[in-house]
Amino acid sequence: MKPVKVGIVGCGKISSIYMKNCQMFEVLELAACADMDLDRAKEKAAEFHIPKACTVSELLADPEISIVINLTIPQAHASVCLQALEAGKHVYVEKPLAVTREEGQRVIRTAAERGLLVGCAPETFFGAGIQTARKLLDDGVIGRPVAATAFMMGRGHEHWHPDPEFYYAAGGGPMFDMGPYYLTALISLLGPIRRITGMTGKAFEERTILSEKKRGQLIPVEIPTHVAGLLQFTQGAIGTLITSFDIFGGSDLPRIEIYGTEGTLQVPDPNTFGGPVRFRRTGEKEWTEQPLLFGYEENTRGIAAADMAYAISSGRKHRANGELAYHVLEAMWAFHDASDSGVHYEMQSTCERPDPLPMKLAPFTLDR
Repeated sequence: MKPVKVGIVGCGKISSIYMKNCQMFEVLELAACADMDLDRAKEKAAEFHIPKACTVSELLADPEISIVINLTIPQAHASVCLQALEAGKHVYVEKPLAVTREEGQRVIRTAAERGLLVGCAPETFFGAGIQTARKLLDDGVIGRPVAATAFMMGRGHEHWHPDPEFYYAAGGGPMFDMGPYYLTALISLLGPIRRITGMTGKAFEERTILSEKKRGQLIPVEIPTHVAGLLQFTQGAIGTLITSFDIFGGSDLPRIEIYGTEGTLQVPDPNTFGGPVRFRRTGEKEWTEQPLLFGYEENTRGIAAADMAYAISSGRKHRANGELAYHVLEAMWAFHDASDSGVHYEMQSTCERPDPLPMKLAPFTLDR
């Protein structure tokens, strides 16, 4: 299969792992990178031996590039995706798909009108950990899933991130920052969501940057920093999800647990690709750690762009698709809407569970 040429827009912190991994997949050819700061693009191109560093407009005008990987900040996700689609490129974007549902709908609609594909992070559900958990569920190891819990309990990013402001602006906060990992993992395991309710709050109206370069500067907190909610999945299971930047003393809560009619399954951190995966069946006193049954245990960001390249060639559906990404985006806003209105939010969108990966794949391949 001839490699699909890819260009990366946005050469910030997250771009390095994409640049490394895109060059590992036989189906991808990383042809160019672009950034508003051309010097930064040139530095990344030199570091990762990328043939061309250029402006965003130059990258979008390159007729040989088929997929644009959009690694800009959340507030620019929709506009860059739309520019790429209007230039005739398939697009894969870091999470979230967009800041608002209206922007997300426009991206999905534009892609459909132009016959192009949209993909979106997170892609960690491709990893060995969640794929192994998925197989255990599908094999009935814990019976029929009836409930789930998921917790992302942290203190926020201003104590380490050099530019933490966007985490506390519209499109930020713990739900929009980390919620995509948890919701995408839950949907890949349990299927789409029917309805949501929630409550939101924030510990502070302002936060002080503690990292260097901007130490001492104040950040206005424009979005809730603690979001607690309940989800009812279409298949009937009830989930509890808390995402928080207001946990200052640490937490020992599990990342994700799924409770079935015959046992409990512990799912690894959905912001990672590996394990551990553990289960305990009814009547058992000890947990069993399940050896991972799939590859991709290490950070393999870029894998979903490779999956999209296979889909372009074969016509099959790619797993981290726009339908899934929009369902996650709507769900994140649903927690906030339910809190503001005091009523359940009935989901307007749906999606399919992404297909599991085949077992025993060769390294850095996705199709046999």
